[in-house]
Amino acid sequence: MKTLTIDVVSDVVCPWCYIGKRRLERALALLAVQYPDVDPEVKWHTFQLNPDIPPEGMPRADYVFNKFGAGGIAKYEHIASVGKDMGISFAFDKITRQPNTVVAHSLIAMSEPGMAQDAVVEALFKAYFLEGRDLTEASVLIEIAVSAGMDRAEAQAHLQNSDLHSETIDSDKAAREMGITGVPFFIFNRQVGLSGAHDGETLLQGMVEAMNATTEN
Repeated sequence: MKTLTIDVVSDVVCPWCYIGKRRLERALALLAVQYPDVDPEVKWHTFQLNPDIPPEGMPRADYVFNKFGAGGIAKYEHIASVGKDMGISFAFDKITRQPNTVVAHSLIAMSEPGMAQDAVVEALFKAYFLEGRDLTEASVLIEIAVSAGMDRAEAQAHLQNSDLHSETIDSDKAAREMGITGVPFFIFNRQVGLSGAHDGETLLQGMVEAMNATTEN
């Protein structure tokens, strides 16, 4: 089997990242049909859309107003429409707090790349965007992690590990130093980078280009 590494830089409070995840899943389904000899490995990496938000988060209404001004919630109508086409029922009206995402990202970072990590990422997206859960609450994060298959004691330890949180912040800084300014950002075989929630066919094209470049090298 040929290996294809897929590094995804994203934030769990980025709606386009959730859409990007669905489109990546579409691309992987196409890859499996067209290139059955390729074994893709997906790894998720930290990016904070709002690194300056305090650890306790802030009221969602204040965040939207500060970012978009009066009537800013209308900015999400288009996103909701795109999400619906992807099978995502965004419930932006349920979100009451805008969280700092360092601790949530730490849970992702400590998950095994592949199905285990995917489950944690999916659970966080679902909890925030579909259920309006408060990702600043330790009890909520533990419940999300456990629902994704993580051991409760392990999740609790990650939430309390300040060194891990510092590493997560460093990972965010590393992404910015690479020149990443927006997410989702996809990197295939460390050869090809694509910024944005591209459709599955475009992501597949990036994968193929990266595999060809790796073969040539």
